[in-house]
Amino acid sequence: MNRALKWKLIAGFVLVFVAGGITGAAVGGVYAQRHFFALHHPERIGERMKERLRSELNLTPEQVTKISPIIDKTAVQLRQIRRETGRRVHQSMAEAHQQIAANLTDEQRKKLLQIEQQHRAWHHRHLDEPASDAPSATP
Repeated sequence: MNRALKWKLIAGFVLVFVAGGITGAAVGGVYAQRHFFALHHPERIGERMKERLRSELNLTPEQVTKISPIIDKTAVQLRQIRRETGRRVHQSMAEAHQQIAANLTDEQRKKLLQIEQQHRAWHHRHLDEPASDAPSATP
């Protein structure tokens, strides 16, 4: 086996290895997006609960029909609890920022306000909640 052929074989193996890594990363990313990040959509909790109970308990269509109103009611309650918890967390953070701001210089207060605005913008982009839904927390 000559030297050129050896290098071609090595390059081929490296190329196949890299292509496999890229393919694995892409497939893993799609899998993660579907299975992990989909869990963070609270608006679909009722749908997921019904599907999970249907498959794990082998429910008949009649049983699914009977339990659907219960699951829908529970999903609404869970959304309300989540909203209220979010408001309480926001209120607690706003109060903390106001108390912190009392100990800051004007420059630091401006920076704290920028941090809050960046957080609100991130929250709005990633959670699809209207920015006006959360009360303003200016120090």
